[in-house]
Amino acid sequence: MTDLVAGVLQLTTEGARAVLSAAVRDAEADAAAVSIAVVDAGGHLLVLERLPGAAAHTVHSATTKAACAASMRKATGLAGSPIDVPTGLGIALAAGPERWTPLPGGFPLVVDGQCVGAIGVAGAPHDVDERVARAGTAALG
Repeated sequence: MTDLVAGVLQLTTEGARAVLSAAVRDAEADAAAVSIAVVDAGGHLLVLERLPGAAAHTVHSATTKAACAASMRKATGLAGSPIDVPTGLGIALAAGPERWTPLPGGFPLVVDGQCVGAIGVAGAPHDVDERVARAGTAALG
């Protein structure tokens, strides 16, 4: 029977909060007005924070970036891989709303080779979103 199931690592709420805290510290050091979302491996929201000054739409964007990174098991935007517009639109339609984006700022959270979740950051220039997200991923080691 053990051949039919696999042991998997699971991101805990405490782990998600640690990722979020590390990202928040990095964003605050720059006074970046961003939203930060951390999701589990299935792309389901675990924790979310909208920092002061972040626009309301950044909540949705950060969550979508995180869900996409978890689903694709790679970074969103050019850090993942360049995708042409027709392919991107096709993926977005197939994935469904709130599940795929070509925008940078989403990174998978990988532990021992397994994707346990992802982080998404939105609201600042793309390079800042990516830097803040990477700071969050570093919290898991």
